[in-house]
Amino acid sequence: MAETGAAVEAALGKLDLDAKTRLLAGQDMWSLPALPEIGLRSLVMSDGPIGVRGVRWTADDPSVALPSPTALAAAWDPELARRAGTLLAQEARRKGVDVLLAPTVNLHRSPLGGRHFEAYSEDPYLTGRIATGYVTGVQEGGVGTTVKHFVANDAETDRFTVDNLVGERALRELYLAPFEAVVENVRPWGIMTAYNTVNGTTMTEHHRLVNEVLRGEWGFDGFNVSDWMAARDTVGALKGGLDVAMPGPRTVYGEALAQAVRDGQVEESEVDEAVRRVLLLAARVGALADVAPAVAEPPAPVDGEALARELARRSFVLVRNEHETLPLRPNGTVALIGAAARDARVLGGGSATVFPARTVSPLDGLTAALPDGALTYAVGADPTTELAVADKGFALRAVCRDVDGNILGTGSAPGGQIQWMGADLPEGVTHERLHTVELTGTFTPRDTGPHTFGVKGAGAFRLAVAGTTYFDDVQLPADDTDPFEAFFGSPVPHAHPELTAGEPVEVSLTHVYAVPEEFPLKVVAFALAHLEPQRDADELIAEAVEAARAADTAVVVVATTDRVESEGFDRKDLRLPGRQDDLVRAVAAANPNTVVVVNAGSPVELPWREDVAAVLLTWFPGQEGGAALADVLTGAHEPGGRLPTTWGSLTDAPVTQVTPVDGELPYTEGVFIGYRAWEKEGRTPSYPFGHGLGYTDWTYESVDIAGSTITVRLRNTGERPGREVVQVYLAPTGTAPAPDRPARWLAGFAAVEAGPGESTEVTVDIRDRAFEVWDEADHRWSFVKGSYEIQVGRSIADRRITATITV
Repeated sequence: MAETGAAVEAALGKLDLDAKTRLLAGQDMWSLPALPEIGLRSLVMSDGPIGVRGVRWTADDPSVALPSPTALAAAWDPELARRAGTLLAQEARRKGVDVLLAPTVNLHRSPLGGRHFEAYSEDPYLTGRIATGYVTGVQEGGVGTTVKHFVANDAETDRFTVDNLVGERALRELYLAPFEAVVENVRPWGIMTAYNTVNGTTMTEHHRLVNEVLRGEWGFDGFNVSDWMAARDTVGALKGGLDVAMPGPRTVYGEALAQAVRDGQVEESEVDEAVRRVLLLAARVGALADVAPAVAEPPAPVDGEALARELARRSFVLVRNEHETLPLRPNGTVALIGAAARDARVLGGGSATVFPARTVSPLDGLTAALPDGALTYAVGADPTTELAVADKGFALRAVCRDVDGNILGTGSAPGGQIQWMGADLPEGVTHERLHTVELTGTFTPRDTGPHTFGVKGAGAFRLAVAGTTYFDDVQLPADDTDPFEAFFGSPVPHAHPELTAGEPVEVSLTHVYAVPEEFPLKVVAFALAHLEPQRDADELIAEAVEAARAADTAVVVVATTDRVESEGFDRKDLRLPGRQDDLVRAVAAANPNTVVVVNAGSPVELPWREDVAAVLLTWFPGQEGGAALADVLTGAHEPGGRLPTTWGSLTDAPVTQVTPVDGELPYTEGVFIGYRAWEKEGRTPSYPFGHGLGYTDWTYESVDIAGSTITVRLRNTGERPGREVVQVYLAPTGTAPAPDRPARWLAGFAAVEAGPGESTEVTVDIRDRAFEVWDEADHRWSFVKGSYEIQVGRSIADRRITATITV
């Protein structure tokens, strides 16, 4: 086997200009072209924060679905994140994927960020630690990562055009910090630059942040890929440090880049630098012939279902547990309430979506865990008041025809969504001959009444239900500024037929295939949408109240929907959709032992939180979420999570602006986001950063300091074995002045386990960076000497023991 550097140079030397520039441009939605003349196979990328979708966006090719990134961060366990990465590398290899488009290390700047479930935390240090674990696991499995979205992609509103105005200190101390940590700790093989602009320069052309900071100061040697359709200018992108423009076949690279070289706008040597980085990636993942990959032997196989279940229960955050309501008492009866208990929402919307082979709902999990007769179920209140992609009760297939009506091919469609990109078409079908795609089959209702059918997507459609055509016209996109509107936009209702439970009807949605000339890739994307009959909400709540009154414990599952948390848009408020707040209040009034399970990827307001016995946050818990919930509610395992972000009301939240004004979004809060801002403003959140309860109690006995190492001794004073996340905060005293520093910040953490009555020790090392600020005048890190208080405890608001350190 050839040495990697020499092999890369040898391969580069065999390529002409056209081959080089072709390698830097996507050949389709997910891959780079093969170059057989140098022994290079095609490099394949795939979305992968919580599961590896692969090149086909379909339930026909299922994926393990882990809990959301907010859940992974809530476990406060980099080693668990590493194990998740190992599993995802295994999934990637199974699907022929070389590079995962993950992790997302943008910060929770404002709770309104619609995609926050896909990012880890409001804290840069916690984000960096979890991301380091994730990237380590993936790359130890021989698969690349692209840490994203570089940088300041912290909201979705106008994400393609917004100019985020971020001060240098905030950039360095907050938004760049997780990227820097991952580069320093694990040398990621890739990074993805964002859609947005930062301080006047679009990120795919940001020479200073990419070439000078990322590559220059930090020594990043991986490849830099654009977010999909983010690259705008050939010369600007290359000189700004962008290596790969995705997707293809039409990009600003390829032929356009070759022509720019011939016209003297860029040097071929600049192209060579980008090609070297792509060839290095190819060598690392084993795509370049005669070069040993970075990982010769993949790790031992991981049980995906078992890990998904463990990760979920380790991420659940018990934020309230009055009178030890949880765990449930043995042999008690339980009324399970909520639409999300039956139809679980296990992941967030957008490009992070995958299709698991199975999903365990809370109803499934508790039915399996509790004795026969112990569990009853009531819908209560359904948060889904809008159409969603057709799912339960549908049996559909896709029929592709040419302009003369001849069938070209067929494909299965387990759900109502069609998302075919590039060459991902049914056998026998080509984009050139394809004229219509018909989703056709049957729907068996589970409820009698008026069902609503609609269409998600843009173009010409014909919708028929039970032999009646309800729509035959052109549906225009609601938002022509986002090219992914067909994926993320709202469905439009067109039919309201009366149907009978259990009686199948024929359903057909035909789409005339047409790709706008300006769209850079060939894609077939639309969906049949459906909404079940909407029963009177007061009746449903009354039924839930009766069920709750008859049980020892009421467990109410409340949730957001994919119209609340998804890629492509930000949130307008933090309220639970529908009548769910009314439901919780009514159930709590009927049963004092009411447990509320909050199925949301990021903070929501809980106005009834003081009126219920227990509140358990489960994030988007992945495919095994219901089984993990049963584990935690019954006490088989304790909830292991701690809050990675502050939960509070929108009225009290210090940073809420996500909508640009005249194309600009100033980060006027500087370094004060998350708990830093809550403390500065003197506001009390619902639940503070780091908060989380287990099923035992802990006493913090002592803290010792030796240099930069903090040793904490604590004792499990409860009656059950447990796990504690020891959090170390650094607070400057009056002898450590610094420009407008937070009151305190997370400087380290570690987890311990102990049995009842046992004491244990844990050590936490404090990095020099914890004492540094970015000096905007000298453009460098400045170590701030003086006296600091080391504050150790269970959350930023529950600090149990302190010591002083002078540096």
